[in-house]
Amino acid sequence: MLSQFFPHIKEKPLSERVKSRDAFIYLDRVMWSFGWTVPENKRWDLHYKLWSTFVTLLIFILLPISVSVEYIQRFKTFSAGEFLSSIQIGVNMYGSSFKSYLTMMGYKKRQEAKMSLDELDKRCVCDEERTIVHRHVALGNFCYIFYHIAYTSFLISNFLSFIMKRIHAWRMYFPYVDPEKQFYISSIAEVILMGWAVFMDLCTDVCPLISMVIARCHITLLKQRLRNLRSEPGRTEDEYLKELADCVRDHRLILDYVDALRSVFSGTIFVQFLLIGIVLGLSMINIMFFSTLSTGVAVVLFMSCVSMQTFPFCYLCNMIMDDCQEMADSLFQSDWTSADRRYKSTLVYFLHNIQQPIILTAGGVFPISMQTNLNMVKLAFTVVTIVKQFNLAEKFQ
Repeated sequence: MLSQFFPHIKEKPLSERVKSRDAFIYLDRVMWSFGWTVPENKRWDLHYKLWSTFVTLLIFILLPISVSVEYIQRFKTFSAGEFLSSIQIGVNMYGSSFKSYLTMMGYKKRQEAKMSLDELDKRCVCDEERTIVHRHVALGNFCYIFYHIAYTSFLISNFLSFIMKRIHAWRMYFPYVDPEKQFYISSIAEVILMGWAVFMDLCTDVCPLISMVIARCHITLLKQRLRNLRSEPGRTEDEYLKELADCVRDHRLILDYVDALRSVFSGTIFVQFLLIGIVLGLSMINIMFFSTLSTGVAVVLFMSCVSMQTFPFCYLCNMIMDDCQEMADSLFQSDWTSADRRYKSTLVYFLHNIQQPIILTAGGVFPISMQTNLNMVKLAFTVVTIVKQFNLAEKFQ
């Protein structure tokens, strides 16, 4: 049913030509609407840059300032639940501004990576390989739609749970607007601005995930090609050598693809690692001590969205590291013993390079892996423990 509204989440038949870059169709459309790409028609270049500047100033700078000013001006009017709901969003919002800026500035790098994908697609000629590409492209688009639904669910549930009690969901400061006398006007303005911020955050979170889904697609294809080396009898040694050289080139293209994206994702994941423990800790305190049933549902959805920002990507990075070892095993287990000297020397060189795992780092400090993600999440329990030991929750109530 969902595929009727979003046709690209359904695997396309082999009769249709699908490229690896098609996995970013929905993501690219949303990024384009925020001014993070370039217009197709150069005639609108100036207008597009002005729109991009406006959105950047409004969401990256003015929105976090609006939340901060509200804390300063009306801090005493916050209830404990309102404050925690606002501060958990506020902390994440500052991080989101940095992540969004890094993603926006990484546009050229993403385009370079897509050029590498186009070269890798040229190797997918048989139906079996094209089927794998089609499947991963559909999965990439599905990831975006799934995240979009999850983030939208949080936005709507959080807004409705507070507005039904006539309480502001995020407590933002708007000049010349009285939040009590003009409650509904300010609430609608809040949800519109927060919607923009949430969907920008969505783009920064989904972009690394889809990129690694497609990287793993071509790693899987390369593993199959390595297993099939020298498996067709009757071919000459020159043909076998060319087949091996093509696999070396494929591996180089995969590395170029990952290297083009490395600097973009390094910054965004580093910021998220720094925030995830604090944000989840504040959310857990809110649920344990201050939430009602309606607000608790919104907080749980928020925690799920925060966890989705790093967990799937870290899991994929772990799988890619395992894939690199499997590629080396596939190459070594291929039928190379009867090959000539040229083939064997090329294979030894290739085997040495392919054994190096593809490892991404966050800020050049933390390896992006499940272990790092779990270590950062543990900070949330530290925050909750501190609050319980010092009875801070009772002092807020």
